[in-house]
Amino acid sequence: MTLRLTPTLSLLVLISLTGVTAQANSTPHAEGGHETPPPAHDAVKTTEHSEPAPLLVEQETPKTLQRVSPEEVRSLLRIGETKTAQGDYESAEIAYRQILSARATAEQDRDALLGLARMYRRKNELTRAAAVYEKLIKEYPGDALLPIVYLELGRTHRGLGAYRLAISRFYSVINTTLKLTEDGPDTYRQLARTAQFEVAETYFLSGNYEEAARFFSRLKLLDLAPVDRARAHFKSAFAHFKDEDYEKATATLRSFLELNPDDENTPEALYLLSVSLRRLGQHQESLVAVLGLLKREQSRTTHDPKRWTYWQRRTGNQLANEFYEQGDASSALVIYLSLSRLSPEPSWRLPVMYQVGLCYERLRSEDQAREVYRGVVDEVKTADPVVNRAGELSELAAMATWRLQHLDWLSSTDRELNTFLQTNEATQLPTPAPMTDSSNRT
Repeated sequence: MTLRLTPTLSLLVLISLTGVTAQANSTPHAEGGHETPPPAHDAVKTTEHSEPAPLLVEQETPKTLQRVSPEEVRSLLRIGETKTAQGDYESAEIAYRQILSARATAEQDRDALLGLARMYRRKNELTRAAAVYEKLIKEYPGDALLPIVYLELGRTHRGLGAYRLAISRFYSVINTTLKLTEDGPDTYRQLARTAQFEVAETYFLSGNYEEAARFFSRLKLLDLAPVDRARAHFKSAFAHFKDEDYEKATATLRSFLELNPDDENTPEALYLLSVSLRRLGQHQESLVAVLGLLKREQSRTTHDPKRWTYWQRRTGNQLANEFYEQGDASSALVIYLSLSRLSPEPSWRLPVMYQVGLCYERLRSEDQAREVYRGVVDEVKTADPVVNRAGELSELAAMATWRLQHLDWLSSTDRELNTFLQTNEATQLPTPAPMTDSSNRT
């Protein structure tokens, strides 16, 4: 009796053989017990030039005479999607090519090609993905899935750094949706809006911030969902900031913060606003902005505390350092004191307190500086060894000790200098009286 393998059974056999082969290749060498190191070319490749040559879909083996049932095709498509999601790209490719090498329908081939392109894209083999997408466009010019294909192809070209070609493909999404409005108008309208977002984002990633700001500003005026409108609003402000147009950035950021006080991009917007004001020379307003971020109400930070903490720390550190380096120790001190209250962790608070001591020194408040440095040294002595596992706190304590010694030296030098000056004044000869002219005497 001869066993006839269906495409699905053939696939399972191939996947099993693939797994056995992979296991055999990873088995340690029998002699010496050492594993064979992987070849250098197995490293992940992320650029267009470092990828393998594209596998042209046009050069596939001719279709066999074997037919596949719709159930088998659906099963193979599910296997391809599942294996792609799991990162088992070799098995996913086997599933999709099983469909393409059989007598499947045109619609089944389309779905298999789309799955294959997405698998290559997820695998970061972008050149191969682009080749499959182009084949889809060539063989299915009037298909309803064409806008999606153009959209994914545009993202693929952008990943390869081909920004102009990516923008062209995104415009193709808009053009094709205009021709396919009979079925699913809402879906096509959403695809067109997504393509406009992608055009603006591509200009942004390519460094053309002026065009990016213009396109994002247009998107703000469309009938978008509140989340999408807020995102376009923020991105337009960010593009102005990257373009170093700080006046427009400040105005756009303020309007964004007024309309979207609880948006996910609000902490970053406050950071950009404080930096923009600083670049414009509006130091006091910049200080107010950063303090507003550091003193943000707890109720607004609980939904995404890590994001808020990141931007609070980055904003405070950057602005405080700038104020200090430019001689404004008073403003820097206010920010550092606010930063010290963000977290009780010694690894965060003690370095900030050291900076507080430096500010007090520059402000000629030596007694307060000594108190801060002593507090740093004493707390490091009692710190948990796990917290100080890298020895960073010990180095900080050593620096604080050196600052204390430096302050003591300055005080001793000042006392000796004052004593010397006072002694010198006391030992000076009295100033002789002015001489008078004897000829004027009577």
